[in-house]
Amino acid sequence: MQVALVHDFLIQRGGAENVLKELTRIFPQSPIYTLVHHRGYSREVFGKHVYTSYIQQLPFADRKYQWYLPLMPSAIEHFNLSSYDIVVSSSSAFANGILTLPQTLHVCYCHTPTRYLWEDTHGYLADLRYPRVLKKLLIPLLSFLRVWDYQAAQRVDAFIANSKTVQKRIKKYYGRESTVMYPPVDVASFTVAAGPKDYFLAGGRLVPYKKIDLVIEAFRALDMPLKIFGTGPDTERLRKRAKDNVEFVGRVSEREKRKLFANARAFINPQVEDFGITMIEALASGTPVVAYRGGGAEEIVGDGINGVFFNEQTWEGIVDIVMRTDFSHFDPATVRASAEKFSTERFHREMRDFVERAYQMHPHA
Repeated sequence: MQVALVHDFLIQRGGAENVLKELTRIFPQSPIYTLVHHRGYSREVFGKHVYTSYIQQLPFADRKYQWYLPLMPSAIEHFNLSSYDIVVSSSSAFANGILTLPQTLHVCYCHTPTRYLWEDTHGYLADLRYPRVLKKLLIPLLSFLRVWDYQAAQRVDAFIANSKTVQKRIKKYYGRESTVMYPPVDVASFTVAAGPKDYFLAGGRLVPYKKIDLVIEAFRALDMPLKIFGTGPDTERLRKRAKDNVEFVGRVSEREKRKLFANARAFINPQVEDFGITMIEALASGTPVVAYRGGGAEEIVGDGINGVFFNEQTWEGIVDIVMRTDFSHFDPATVRASAEKFSTERFHREMRDFVERAYQMHPHA
């Protein structure tokens, strides 16, 4: 069987790209089709078999690909995948919109229906640092893309949702059923550290929806040590709000990140995530999670077992739960054991089985 993989963009490494990396291990001979890639990153991580759309040839495409938003539906549809028996798309934007022959099976691993088209449209427009005139021009474009996205979702033969939260969105926005399959996490690479743990940890991509500003405000009041890893457009704004007890460690290697998780008292997750791989990485390190009760956190955190919830998405809510929790009562071995069900081995097994069953049921003529 000939298998092709499709991904939205290969510009940075995140949870979706980690899923794609594991898909290349499940289907090792499969080429990757993507709208735009950063050549250095994609070749280093995914090798030479990466094919891009015509947008790649446009000026500044690998840095300012957002400029070409109106072209993306036609660009993804322009790929000719007629020679493949199976196409697996990894999508949170446009990859689910590829065109396939009737006899080709299209399985979509959906990280979420496009956030800025559906549940977060108004927040997306509010956060854009564009002139008001440009924001108004975006409104009809987003309406067009919303219609296209719905129609594109109807072409998919089988949906996989990365969480129950995303499963509900697929049903609500696309009217489609889906199977939940949690993303892979390299649980085996994380270890539990012995010895004292003297700081709290937060981080990831520093963008507004991650709500790291709430953590910073909370630790201004708590005056406890906090480390924040990661970079992003919100970095400078967050630095200006932080006191001396907050350390920004920036972009870190995988080895450095594992050490940060292992030696933290707790990992703070203040945002609503589609799933939340960083929470799993914390648990795999024996480190409990302090999470806002919502989204993927409710499928990961067992209150009082491997972490605690706060119910108001405010800095005061974080202060209250941190002050009321004795983190020394969490057993690191129990915390780590709760991460095992999200391993890469489990993902490989479930994905192979799903695709094989779907292909057997799909009409090939």
